[in-house]
Amino acid sequence: MTHGMTTHAPRTPAPPRGIRLTAPPDTALPAGFTVELAADTHRSKDGRLVLGGSPLRLLRLTAPAARRLDGGRLTVTDPASGVLARRLLDTGIAHPRPAPVPVADTTVVIPVRDRADQLDRLLTALRADPPTSRLPVLVVDDGSADPAALARVARVHDAELLTHPRNLGPAAARNTGLRHARTPYVAFCDSDVVPEPGWLALLLAQFTDPAVALAAPRVVALPVSAPGLLDRYEEKRSPLDMGDREGPVVPVSALSYVPSATVVVRRCAVGAGFDEDMRVGEDVDLCMRLHEAGWRLRYVPAARVGHRHRTDLRGWLAQRAGYGTSAADLALRHPGQVPPLYAAPWSLAACALLLRGRPLPAAAAAALTAVTAVRVARRMPDADNPPRAGALLSLAALRGTAEQLLRCATRHHWPVAVTAAVASRRVRRVLIVAAVAEGLADHRRSGSSLSPLAHAAIRRLDDLAYGWGVWLGAARRRTTAPLRPRLALRLVSRWTAGERP
Repeated sequence: MTHGMTTHAPRTPAPPRGIRLTAPPDTALPAGFTVELAADTHRSKDGRLVLGGSPLRLLRLTAPAARRLDGGRLTVTDPASGVLARRLLDTGIAHPRPAPVPVADTTVVIPVRDRADQLDRLLTALRADPPTSRLPVLVVDDGSADPAALARVARVHDAELLTHPRNLGPAAARNTGLRHARTPYVAFCDSDVVPEPGWLALLLAQFTDPAVALAAPRVVALPVSAPGLLDRYEEKRSPLDMGDREGPVVPVSALSYVPSATVVVRRCAVGAGFDEDMRVGEDVDLCMRLHEAGWRLRYVPAARVGHRHRTDLRGWLAQRAGYGTSAADLALRHPGQVPPLYAAPWSLAACALLLRGRPLPAAAAAALTAVTAVRVARRMPDADNPPRAGALLSLAALRGTAEQLLRCATRHHWPVAVTAAVASRRVRRVLIVAAVAEGLADHRRSGSSLSPLAHAAIRRLDDLAYGWGVWLGAARRRTTAPLRPRLALRLVSRWTAGERP
């Protein structure tokens, strides 16, 4: 590849809307691949009952399989152990512990529009980190007002520059880089990120699993010399930061997508790449299409990149609303995969009864929960204490549903909640208390440096902007898809794994 040159990228047709991807040709884990039980996985005393993952799954192991997991780790040595390791990974009950790999066979693609100073900062970081210093870099200028400035920066850092004469959007810019890359792996980095040393090696190691198509780092806030209120809020509540818990990226789970601010992909897995019809949410769409095709996706928070979050109030609100508008397109492309609420019918009924605030409905809610606890306990008779396990799981599900309902009232469905509050004093009182309580609870969970009330107020602004975007997108697409809940028919999914004794 010749670096430091500018190439006008030929315009090719955008990928068809909702383009399907091909399945991985091989999903068998190689010999020597090691997995380790997640820290929040629960295991019975005899080791045969394992509970964990998201959504929550109950895995019942055969005796030989349980023995293989003694010590909480499993190394693939034969087909049977490979099948067990795959099941543990796919359920999120265990995480991969791949051996280190060299940083090679990777092209870095940077979509950018203007922002020459940020591009310079990113390229400086890439060239200063020894593992990435000699990697090929493709900078895709997506219709900048001052293309000469980007060309100078690319030339200084020995990067090839591809140009779009007019702005086509981030998806199209990434796809242009994808088409020009000639390596098995492509690392997409937005121009406003700064990778921390060692980030790429951790992500490339995930691809020793032949079924992995995408790996993503944690996106954390870059330090700010004099942080304002929004800076301090974004430090803990940025939608780009998926948290400190690793895991598989699976729709309708605690980790349903990863942002494209920085991702590494297996080039043969992603086909034509991102859907260019989508200006927002194209990263979520790619995650879902890869999952639907049978590929695995991993979130690796040990790999980190810094990001300068948007913190001017007008731009911040517009960004949040923009994210919300993508919900309609995603719901239409992937039915049932982006519900505002995912809960069991019994827990919804119990919450509705509790909201009545009267003794008889509350007793009925308690009875519903007790019946569910008994049913769950019967499904796991080999648990160390089946009644206790059933009760804890049922109460956790009830609490989770209550939290989701509260979030719906203050986020996705706030126009409905506010309308009801105008008409009813009781609803108004409940909504105000719930909005404040959720904000204060989130402040405690997040460890925000803001005062509790300041955090709660910004949290509500965040939700109002996002919810407005959801309704705006739904109106444009003339659909209620992003507003419809999805019912979970099982509290715990049950699996059996391992060799037969």
